[in-house]
Amino acid sequence: MKFNTLYIFLFFLYANIGLSAFAQNQQYPFQDYNLTFEERVNDLVGRLTLEEKVSQMLNSSPAIERLDIPAYDWWNETLHGVARTPYNVTVYPQAIAMAATFDKDALFTMADFSATEGRAIYNIALETGQTKERYLGLTYWTPNINIFRDPRWGRGQETYGEDPFLTAQLGDAFVRGLQGDDPKYLKATACAKHYAVHSGPEPLRHTFDVDVSPYELWDTYLPAFKKLVTESDVAGVMCAYNAFRTQPCCASNTLMIDILRNQWGFTGYVTSDCWAIDDFFKHHKTHPNAELASADAVFHGTDLECGTDVYLSLIEAVKNGEITKEQIDISVKRLFMIRFRLGMFDPVSMVKYAQTPTSVLESKPHSDHALKMARESIVLLKNENKTLPLNKKLKKIVVLGPNADNKIAILGNYNGTPSRTTTVLQGIKDKLPKDCEVIFDKAVNFTDNTILEYNNLNDQYFYDGKNGFKAEYYNNILLQGNPIVKREKSPDYNWQEGQTVINDIKAYNFSVRFTTDFKPQVNGPVVFELEADDGYRFIVNGKTVIDAWERNRWGAKTYELIVKKDSVYNLQIEYWQGKGKANVKFSTGKYTNTSFENIADRYKDADAFIFTGGISPQLEGEEMEVNYTGFEGGDRTSILLPEIQTELMKALQKTGKPVIFVMMTGSAIATPWESENIPAIINCWYGGQAAGTAVADILFGDYNPSGRLPVTFYRDDKDLPAFTDYSLKNRTYRYFSGKPLYGFGFGLSYSSFAYEQLNIPTDINKGKEVEISVKITNTGTIQGDEVAQLYLINKNKEIKTALKTLKGFERINLKSGESKTVIFKLTPQDLTYVTPNGELKSLYGELDIAVGGHQPGEPNKSTSNMVTKTIYIN
Repeated sequence: MKFNTLYIFLFFLYANIGLSAFAQNQQYPFQDYNLTFEERVNDLVGRLTLEEKVSQMLNSSPAIERLDIPAYDWWNETLHGVARTPYNVTVYPQAIAMAATFDKDALFTMADFSATEGRAIYNIALETGQTKERYLGLTYWTPNINIFRDPRWGRGQETYGEDPFLTAQLGDAFVRGLQGDDPKYLKATACAKHYAVHSGPEPLRHTFDVDVSPYELWDTYLPAFKKLVTESDVAGVMCAYNAFRTQPCCASNTLMIDILRNQWGFTGYVTSDCWAIDDFFKHHKTHPNAELASADAVFHGTDLECGTDVYLSLIEAVKNGEITKEQIDISVKRLFMIRFRLGMFDPVSMVKYAQTPTSVLESKPHSDHALKMARESIVLLKNENKTLPLNKKLKKIVVLGPNADNKIAILGNYNGTPSRTTTVLQGIKDKLPKDCEVIFDKAVNFTDNTILEYNNLNDQYFYDGKNGFKAEYYNNILLQGNPIVKREKSPDYNWQEGQTVINDIKAYNFSVRFTTDFKPQVNGPVVFELEADDGYRFIVNGKTVIDAWERNRWGAKTYELIVKKDSVYNLQIEYWQGKGKANVKFSTGKYTNTSFENIADRYKDADAFIFTGGISPQLEGEEMEVNYTGFEGGDRTSILLPEIQTELMKALQKTGKPVIFVMMTGSAIATPWESENIPAIINCWYGGQAAGTAVADILFGDYNPSGRLPVTFYRDDKDLPAFTDYSLKNRTYRYFSGKPLYGFGFGLSYSSFAYEQLNIPTDINKGKEVEISVKITNTGTIQGDEVAQLYLINKNKEIKTALKTLKGFERINLKSGESKTVIFKLTPQDLTYVTPNGELKSLYGELDIAVGGHQPGEPNKSTSNMVTKTIYIN
């Protein structure tokens, strides 16, 4: 506390001294903070050469030293907490999981906390002169508000689901939370992406040309973007890789000029997706070269290029008359306006956000909120015969599955690194008394049952004729300079942040090379497994066989070597560590095929089985090199749960003991057998740093589940149209005519809720706001949250609309027996429809309004009812 007080005093003293010095060093009008931002931007840009202007249109913008303009890298991410930074930060549930909370206030707070941590990191970058480094800036390329139209899309986990209304509401909360409420300065900047009509397939995204009807464009794909641009004041927009109606999105007349700039009046900046400008001439083949591609993108309002510096060709484009200097100025002014609004050219004492201390990183309020959101996001899909919650007095629980102790899965993608994570296994262990035996057996991988059976071969490693490894430690991450050398038994370390590794080398910003001669004692296959953070390589007889030198997020990697007894194999392990905790682990073993019958027999005396499976961001994500059965390039080729996991659960079920399926996923998984035969199923998504604690809280009744599905869980691949078909016919709950496995908006509780007294005005006129109220009572025995949802069902056959559509939701907490009246206000915008040619008009005629804890027509028995009234709009 004394240190913090002193720090704050010195900080403000320095800030005030800096303000005085800043005033004295003003040479140009753009440095005069008494002028308007517009005046300052105009002055600054007017002083730049063409070459300097173009240099500022790259994501990695260099310094202009003659004007004291520092370098700045625009590329940063904060999808669910600050991502990819070298510092430990709070990691919240993945975006799709946050959508499952149906909690606008919680999302706002999450974004606010993320911006706070981002400010602290940026302040470190300022102090240490690292503003040119990526992932340290204040311009975040988030949120992803694409519509998750197809569960096969690997990046759908980054979205807020399949519904345009839910996406718009949550996106609005995120933007407002991230950008702050200061009347002059932005806390950070959000960026609505990927504009527009973008949702896979990942392997085709650089070449795909999308076309949808005007109705589908305005009814589904654009509403969230429109809200964020016209109401949320989002600072940035990112245009997508794909083409739209034959033009690359970043040079689309319709999207970029007609809609974004003209109709919506967007004045913020637009960045290309990274390497999207290259696609113009390399993949779309719409432009002959980089020069014309760059000129066309800027003409259409793409101000910033992320990627390979294609925009440097703009210098020649201006000289050749392909674009004017005035057009360049428009983009450069937009970019500098953002930097000025972020306070980057003003003294610290003038910008409250610039005074954020590093103590906010992973602070208790932030960690508590990560747990709150993880709890709220978990969806109880099935609870037959009240299998859950489990009794904490059970004596033996067996935890199985590929996600039970998977630290990577819980963090999702586009994630930061927290100093502590809790897996499901650890959460269960932490929850139960010591006299309860908790056994872990992975038993199965995601798509096969080939498990690595470990054995210790340390006695077969030799360095300089003696047992062990040669270890060379370097005080940098590049294995350069003079190392500190010692002999070690085997690479197996887990250093805490700041812990001494050797001599004066601490557990950050260092690297090490381990070298040994392996002399096997028997013939046959040996599997080497290597895992480390941040990056590593494995080299056998001079050949690199594992290369995860870039920041590793895929977990342990293996290499199988067929060896001969008494032969010598030279092994090298190279490893580097940046910030945070450091760990490296080298293991050996052999592959074996697990017998599920043996597992079931081995643990037949267990009181309960908790199988934690599903999929993971190691299988689904952005343009990935993954080719397991059911997965391709980051996408899924089948929505069914991998068959091998079902086979294990079938074996467990035969024991007659309760089997609880804890499912992790970033998308909808079809589980037809499980839904019929497993008594309890919870979907916990990728729940962030506190995922395991949240799951244990629900499994053992310390939290009443309240999450709702933001996507439809279909029964089978046959339910889905072609992945490349962007038409909404028979897609999402709004247009799906079949019977889902679990519907959008569905989720159970340990309590029950009764809806009654739905009050709606009798006279409703077009263009007027409508107030609707409903009474909700907790009719169960325990306190819990309920998510009340309001849907519109158009009954007027003259109008083509969705089958039903969400237009309101509220999360409320009710004690047992408590009642509350929830009020929904339908705006004139809510009571509109899109015509076939894309126009927005007011609804008229007969309309059903339904309110409940799920959508109308949900096929599963729910823990809440639904009330409906028919109205007539004049």
